[in-house]
Amino acid sequence: MTPAENAVRLAGRNLRVGYDRRTIIHELDIEIPDDSFTVIVGPNACGKSTLLRSLARVLTPTGGSVVLDGRDISTYPSKEVARRVGLLPQTSIAPDGITVLDLVSRGRFPHQSLLRQWSTDDESAVARAMAATNVTELSERTVDELSGGQRQRVWVAMALAQETPLLLLDEPTTFLDIAHQVELLDLFARLNRESGHSLVAVLHDLNQAARYATHLVAMKEGRVVAEGAPRDIVTAELVEHVFGLRCRIIDDPESGTPLVIPLLSR
Repeated sequence: MTPAENAVRLAGRNLRVGYDRRTIIHELDIEIPDDSFTVIVGPNACGKSTLLRSLARVLTPTGGSVVLDGRDISTYPSKEVARRVGLLPQTSIAPDGITVLDLVSRGRFPHQSLLRQWSTDDESAVARAMAATNVTELSERTVDELSGGQRQRVWVAMALAQETPLLLLDEPTTFLDIAHQVELLDLFARLNRESGHSLVAVLHDLNQAARYATHLVAMKEGRVVAEGAPRDIVTAELVEHVFGLRCRIIDDPESGTPLVIPLLSR
C-alpha cells in the first residue's frame, strides 16, 4: 500500500494495546483526518494517552498496527518516524541549566546525520518555531527559571522545530491556568489553520475540546464510541454515556460550538 492509496496519513487498525497482562485498548480502529485538529476525550483511564502513545510508536501494540503514510509504523527507522510525527509528551523534564534556544534546537535532531550537520535550514526552522510560539525573547534564559506557561510554549516550539506534518499532544494544558490553556489552544488552532499541521491532542475539558476540535473522538473503556465534528456528535446522551454526567447542551455564545452545562443534583 502506498501513501496515495491510503485515505489518511495516520491510522490505527484493529489496535490492541496493554501493560503487562492488562489490555487497555481493545481492537480499536481510528483514522486521523488529514489537516485536522483532532481531539480525543473520555473519562480517566479510558485509554486516551495509551492510544496517543501508540500512534507515536512510544508503545508497541500487542495486536493490530499503526499505519503511517501507508506503511506499518514499526517498519520505519526511528529518525524517519521523528521526521514525520512529533510528540509533546504529558510530562517533559529539561536538563538542568539548558537555555530555551538550546532546548528548541534539539527538535532538529531527527534531521542530523554524519553527512548532514547543523545548517542554515536548521537555524531557520528553530527561528520559525520560536516565533510561532512567542518565545524568541526568552532564547537566552534557562528553561528552569520560566513560568509553567512559558515552559510549555518552549516544549511546543521544540516539537514544531522538528517540522513534522503530524503533531501529537498528550494533555498539553495540564497544570496550566485557564488563561495559559486558552493561549496554548489558540496557538494549536492557528498552527492547524495557517500552517497545515495535522494535530492530535488528548484533552480533559470537553468544552475546550468541542470549541477547538475540527474532529472529535470520544472514548470509553478502551474503545471509540463516537467520532466526527463536535456539533454532530456532542449530545446530552453521549455525555451521559461516556462520562456519566447528566447535562444540557447549548450553543457556546462565543464560538457557536456545543457547550456542556451540567445539571444540578436534586
